[in-house]
Amino acid sequence: MLSSLLPHCLVLAALYTLCSIPLVQNYIAACGCTAASTHYPTVAMSQMAFGSSTAYGPGCGRCFKLTLLNTFTSDPPFFPDVNKSLVVKVTDLCPTGGNGWCSATSDKANLGGEFINFDLAWPSPAIPDDFFPSNVSFYGYADFGVWNVSYEAVSCLQGWAGARQNAALGSVDDGSSVCCPADPTGNVNDTCPSYSDQNGIPYHHELGPSITHWIYTISSRVVITVCVGTSGLLDMISL
Repeated sequence: MLSSLLPHCLVLAALYTLCSIPLVQNYIAACGCTAASTHYPTVAMSQMAFGSSTAYGPGCGRCFKLTLLNTFTSDPPFFPDVNKSLVVKVTDLCPTGGNGWCSATSDKANLGGEFINFDLAWPSPAIPDDFFPSNVSFYGYADFGVWNVSYEAVSCLQGWAGARQNAALGSVDDGSSVCCPADPTGNVNDTCPSYSDQNGIPYHHELGPSITHWIYTISSRVVITVCVGTSGLLDMISL
């Protein structure tokens, strides 16, 4: 899966975190979403929020809208003239382990002191190279590393770019254990169960179900922080 690649992550802050990993197009990740989905903005979700320690989980297929607000670590903060937005789809699992960004358990936060992390597949042909604004003449560099953004759970069919391509929706049909709904809502009929729960595989789920229920049903916007690494990798955290 994509999450087997080691992500390069920077600073995180608050309730959710998002790291990024190099994009591998046409790769079938943990959820088993189609290869065509990798041609559009996608993310991996940390294990506890994902809802499983292997294969698919309740996080598979969910979509989130992110809007850039201002930089997090630069001094002074940079406020772009235009607040750009991006809708991403969860296609992969970022497993718990060690002290990394996806290492949170029910009683231990990750490196940023938080419990949820997203890994953005970046760079990507679906995301413009200039998506992250900069002001090199003032700061002397283009990569700010961390951004504050607004966050909103959204309908994939209404907001995700891949929704316009049938080939990018649903799961692969290769006989493996996959589950990638086109537009999950949290209802049992359109949302993946936990592969770990179904197969008796242990994982840190004590806090997971309550977090995933909240994150999937929230309709109001909250602030999160996005970190963009110098190698084009992205970290995101919500405040």
